[in-house]
Amino acid sequence: MKILFYGEYDHTIDEKGRLIVPSKFREELGVSFIVTKGLDGCLFVYSKNEWAILETEINSLPLTKGDARAFSRFLFAGATEVEIDKQGRILVAPNLRSAAKISKDVIVIGVGTRVEIWDKETWENYCNNGDVSPEDIAEKLSDLGI
Repeated sequence: MKILFYGEYDHTIDEKGRLIVPSKFREELGVSFIVTKGLDGCLFVYSKNEWAILETEINSLPLTKGDARAFSRFLFAGATEVEIDKQGRILVAPNLRSAAKISKDVIVIGVGTRVEIWDKETWENYCNNGDVSPEDIAEKLSDLGI
């Protein structure tokens, strides 16, 4: 059975870049997992099993396609394996904090097979963006057969 992450949690990141991972997520992610630059201004977090699946999919993309090479570089160059300490924290690398504009207040959300880490203000702006409503998104997904 595939592990699914869900929920939204408010947390803070300390001055050393340490972030407490919600206990529900820690159980499923394991002792170590992958954090990388994500899309839409957040960080993506993958269990090692999900990361292996994603690696296989991306590595199967044609090397002759510029977009495939660019996405591969984006995702893999920013990837870092992290370990949870005894307090349930991970160290988020400075380059990843910078990429997601994370300073102190963060939102950690479950998004199916991955977890996302957002700067709180960025998350709130994303959620309050009036350009695209959940109804519009649902309509577009129905066009894809979902």
